[in-house]
Amino acid sequence: MTTTEDGPELRRVVRSVALLNLAYFGVEFAVALGIGSVSLIADSVDFLEDASVNLLILVALGWSLRRRARVGMVLAGLLLVPGLTTLWIAWDKLTTLAPPQPVTLTLTAAGALAVNLGCALMLARYRHHTSSLTRAAFLSARNDVLANVAIIAAGLATLLVESAWPDLIVGLAIALLNVDAAREVYRAARAEHLAALP
Repeated sequence: MTTTEDGPELRRVVRSVALLNLAYFGVEFAVALGIGSVSLIADSVDFLEDASVNLLILVALGWSLRRRARVGMVLAGLLLVPGLTTLWIAWDKLTTLAPPQPVTLTLTAAGALAVNLGCALMLARYRHHTSSLTRAAFLSARNDVLANVAIIAAGLATLLVESAWPDLIVGLAIALLNVDAAREVYRAARAEHLAALP
């Protein structure tokens, strides 16, 4: 029997979320490179990771509990990618400490906030489902909303103090958010895997 979680409504939502994330990845990555922003680069990589997560979810929705649990564990690893990327870029940025262009940083983050808020609202009704897959999608969208608010604050702070530090600090905070999300998804996937054992 097909559950609500496996139904066409969830598939449509996940497909839409994947396409929105992929589209804004291109926008944000290009802007981030243009203005030299650590937080925007980290967030753009996060958009690409979210697109990948949702595409994997779309493929795995019809699978058994055990196979879903395995994919959930892989997704937990994927959630770490933006954090590791941020650390590498932040280390490189420490050599110059050139602040990014604050107005462009703030406006780009505001666009990202609109996209992520829309995705989080679409996924919110599925956040309490037992599957680690739908939990992964919701946690990613929720964390991205928080990250975008922080990037907007960093842009405003950069406008006031003309320093690279607000951007660097927010970039590192995004990395921490993704580590926490990875931990939660792994725990849920591990519980599913144990529940599926004979």
